[in-house]
Amino acid sequence: MSIKRVQTTPFDGQKPGTSGLRKKVKVFIQPNYLQNFVQSTFNALPADQVKGARLVVSGDGRYYSKEAIQIIIKMAAGNGVKSVWVGTNGLLSTPAVSAVVRERVGADGSKASGAFILTASHNPGGPNEDFGIKYNMGNGGPAPESITNKIYENTTQIKEYLTVDLPEVDITKPGVTSFEVEGGTFTVDVFDSASDYVKLLKSIFDFDSIRKLLSSPKFTFCFDALHGVGGAYAKHIFVEELGAKEDSLLNCVPKEDFGGGHPDPNLTYAKELVARMGLGKSDTQDPPEFGAAADGDADRNMILGKRFFVTPSDSVAIIAANAVEAIPYFSSGLKGVARSMPTSAALDVVAKHLNLKFFEVPTGWKFFGNLMDAGLCSICGEESFGTGSDHIREKDGIWAVLAWLSILAYKNKDNIGGDKLVTVEDIVRNHWSTYGRHYYTRYDYENVDAGKAKELMASLVNLQSSIPEVNKIVKGVCSDVANVAGGDEFEYKDPVDGSISSHQGIRYLFEDGSRLVFRLSGTGSEGATIRLYIEQYEKDPSKISRESSEALAPLVAVALKLSKMQEFTGRSAPTVIT
Repeated sequence: MSIKRVQTTPFDGQKPGTSGLRKKVKVFIQPNYLQNFVQSTFNALPADQVKGARLVVSGDGRYYSKEAIQIIIKMAAGNGVKSVWVGTNGLLSTPAVSAVVRERVGADGSKASGAFILTASHNPGGPNEDFGIKYNMGNGGPAPESITNKIYENTTQIKEYLTVDLPEVDITKPGVTSFEVEGGTFTVDVFDSASDYVKLLKSIFDFDSIRKLLSSPKFTFCFDALHGVGGAYAKHIFVEELGAKEDSLLNCVPKEDFGGGHPDPNLTYAKELVARMGLGKSDTQDPPEFGAAADGDADRNMILGKRFFVTPSDSVAIIAANAVEAIPYFSSGLKGVARSMPTSAALDVVAKHLNLKFFEVPTGWKFFGNLMDAGLCSICGEESFGTGSDHIREKDGIWAVLAWLSILAYKNKDNIGGDKLVTVEDIVRNHWSTYGRHYYTRYDYENVDAGKAKELMASLVNLQSSIPEVNKIVKGVCSDVANVAGGDEFEYKDPVDGSISSHQGIRYLFEDGSRLVFRLSGTGSEGATIRLYIEQYEKDPSKISRESSEALAPLVAVALKLSKMQEFTGRSAPTVIT
């Protein structure tokens, strides 16, 4: 078979965000739209990572994935790639892709040099919803800005793409398909989606101790995959390996449209799990002790106890505080910890207490990856329901669930047959008693007019030029709120490669440790999303049990006044509160 050169012209707006290129399906199905982005990616990579190389191509199974996989296989052959690995049915969670790139070894002893991941993460799927694609490098992590900038530059001047008219490859079952392309052999290797990832997880956690916990009649468990790709792993891990009952799995059949739902594991969208855990509008009689959810591509997670929500910021701090004792992988100690800038400072307090290296980075997992590759970070997390460690170079929803089950197993190791188990709520409240509590919430204003969103952000930057003026506004809203000590636009200098990331969010820092953060998100497919983060630190043990909404109400009022949110956006309320 011969390589074809197909003429094309550029499309506007193919700039990858923090997690690749995300657009509506109707945009992606335009002739040559996906091809242009894929070719621009091949052209941005060093030649030795393309010609004669092996790539992984899979994703979360959302609508248009099957067609996209066939297109990329043909283009890989056209660009001289030697072999493509595909998970059965094209399904691989984002963390599993990272594990496959890092761990899987081919018959010739070589590993993959990178991966195309087909996902729009927690965004809805279906013919009228979102599709996405991103490229991960040989370390298993997202492409750095030096590559994504080059990809975008290439999309603005592309004139042709390379492909081969291969017949459609059967990706529904494991097997190898070979083709002769211009004198060389090109292979497509379809493999079991779960094997490499499960093997890695079993090397990290003590599955025996988790199995004992799950076997206790006093411990009940529930996991909701939201019809995302996490369902492809749930039965294997939780039922077959750990002995959980099959009826403890919710929505674990992956669907192209996520069952018509929004595969975002938070209190707004994981409605069925939230109700089952006793956090819905009508109280459930006997909720499980532990509940968890993952998003569309299973890199995000939500952790719940019986009638109790664990904030993602608290979750990563609690995992870090307990990891050395509870998780075998970390038994020799943590190298360091890191969080994204908008995430609460709960992790900072743990790092200080345990004398650990600590890093505050911009939003985007690639920043954690640099630290991990340099041996500086073991555990990291984001407020946007992302938690992970240096076992891979992506956030990992199922890893976080197993980390929490490990902590619960450790806390109950001498008490499995006792009258009362240590609960999720017990662990969180004990953590607050030791380290203090960071009251925290996030307001999302989705699909806001992009021009108005930029005006709002510019106004906030201008306001920072006069802190006395800011404090006058603050006191006018609520005299009890502490003074603003300062403000800035967050800038990060990477300690590993020295690169500088500017304009990463606007911060207002208060004298009592409270913070307001405003940021434009790069994960939506239309319009702009303004994210507002509100945090208040409380060390007084007598004040750590207040309702979060009550504790944060004064700061919320201040944030809305300072930003003129309704004036700029026309919105009287956020789209989502987490």
